[in-house]
Amino acid sequence: MENDPLVFDVNIAKEKPNSYRKVKNNSGCPFCDVAGLTHILKKQGGMIWLDNKYHTLHDTVQTVLIESNKHQGDITTYSLAYNRSLMRFSLSCFKQMNDSHKYRSVLWYKNYGENSGGSLAHPHMQIVGLEKLDGYKYIQPNNFEGISLFNKDGVEVNVSTHPIQGYIELDFNLLDENSIDEWSDWIQSGAKYMLKVLSKGRNNSYNLFFYPRFDRGISAKLILRYTASPYFVGYKLSQVDNKEKLVTEAENFKRFFESGSVLEKGFKI
Repeated sequence: MENDPLVFDVNIAKEKPNSYRKVKNNSGCPFCDVAGLTHILKKQGGMIWLDNKYHTLHDTVQTVLIESNKHQGDITTYSLAYNRSLMRFSLSCFKQMNDSHKYRSVLWYKNYGENSGGSLAHPHMQIVGLEKLDGYKYIQPNNFEGISLFNKDGVEVNVSTHPIQGYIELDFNLLDENSIDEWSDWIQSGAKYMLKVLSKGRNNSYNLFFYPRFDRGISAKLILRYTASPYFVGYKLSQVDNKEKLVTEAENFKRFFESGSVLEKGFKI
């Protein structure tokens, strides 16, 4: 299998504002300046899908989905209703781009925190159309299988036994779109669990990735971000915790969800 990397344009990247380091052009958060936003593709309340001003990747169409008009926020702090609306809106944007058949593949993901690979703290997702590359060529169906802790009404949740990077990854498989609210609740609870319980507050960053399934469903995967293993960096070899640990985390996460953690009050939008 040949390696075809995405080509990153460092000259364009130099112009990007950055929340996590000092740069000359960092004059404020561009996503807070709603009146100054251009090339808007779709809008719903504080949620805005628009063309990315900084096209840093060759042979792609890069778009940004601003989650809220509030600078401080995240899936973990949104109200239950707002998070459900966000997932519905973002899924519709992904489908619009993916179903256009203009791209070889379309990627949909979220960075959160300074170690997630993102540059802006304002809550947002990205939907990127790859014109020449298959963004899923290294992804296998078993990457979304694992120790199942919930499987009902078209939603299956597990702790991955074949993670993409490792060590603990949470999978949320939406098999019936009529259950998108339940799916959204599990994702919201999973993000809280990763930051509050799994990392015991030591890690403040995660990635949330979304994948179209062969059965026309959608899989979401939460990965806590920390220093990557050299086995993954150097050899693309993921690692997974032993089965006893995976079972324990599955049981703990299930209790965390059932305790009503997802219903905790965040700020209301």
